[in-house]
Amino acid sequence: MSSVLFDTPGPRAKRRNVLYTAGFLVVLAAVVWFVYSALDEKGQLAWSLWKPFFTGTEAYTTYIWPGLKNTLEAAALAMVIALPLGAVLGIARLSDHAWVRVTASVVVEFFRAIPVLVLMIFGLALFAQYTDVSSDDRPFYAVVTGLVLYNASVLAEIVRSGILSLPKGQSEAAQAIGLRKGQMMRLVLLPQSVTVMLPAIVSQLVVIVKDTALGGAVLTFPELLASANTMSGYYGNIIASLTAVAVIYVVVNFSLTSFAHWLEGRLRRGKKSTGAVLGAQDVVDVAGAAATGADPAGGPSGTSDTVGTRK
Repeated sequence: MSSVLFDTPGPRAKRRNVLYTAGFLVVLAAVVWFVYSALDEKGQLAWSLWKPFFTGTEAYTTYIWPGLKNTLEAAALAMVIALPLGAVLGIARLSDHAWVRVTASVVVEFFRAIPVLVLMIFGLALFAQYTDVSSDDRPFYAVVTGLVLYNASVLAEIVRSGILSLPKGQSEAAQAIGLRKGQMMRLVLLPQSVTVMLPAIVSQLVVIVKDTALGGAVLTFPELLASANTMSGYYGNIIASLTAVAVIYVVVNFSLTSFAHWLEGRLRRGKKSTGAVLGAQDVVDVAGAAATGADPAGGPSGTSDTVGTRK
């Protein structure tokens, strides 16, 4: 079936596609065989090296779980702080007041331009020089600080772009019924832009989880990848240990992405309008509620998220 993007392939095009597919599969099989042969030649596929992950729980309880726990704690704390901070900075960049807009822009551009590893090292030195945080806890706080400063600035741009991507008629309709700037942002723009921003936000949250490994590589933070290095030294199975850790990273990030896709679909279904058109009295009631400071969301159906629109 033809579509807007491409035409239905003819007999010659179908034959070419089959040949391309077969060629790709041959090349992929050759690469897999080369990797397998190289690992087998070096003895990296011996059962004794992979046995700790399939028999017993010592590898998990002693090495993997403590490292995963530290990774998730640092990532979760960084997410909890970076998300609202990024939202505030993103909204501040849209402020009508120049001093608010310029200040937020300088903060966002400054921290977005610095590598996250540099921010972590700076945070470690800061906690060592000017705080009483113990040497055992400094790597954790330094990792969280670096992740928050960098990812909050990136999330601020995601929020700003998501709000600006909405049709201009949304803000014009909100202004027409008398909503103030704060009410318009809270009741009209932000609820609609969440579904637009969600894929990019989730991608950044996945980056936060993976960037915790920088703290283990440089700051001696005992996260998941650092535990793999310790574990491989004990068992003498560097390839097997890194493979096990890579699988865990894939599972964690895939779970986060799958949850985000489910949430995005639920939000989109929840924002479907009933198709009702606001009457003149309904618009007057919403405008009156806005003028008195009441929440327009308590008014007639269909005005809480998409003011003056039909879907």
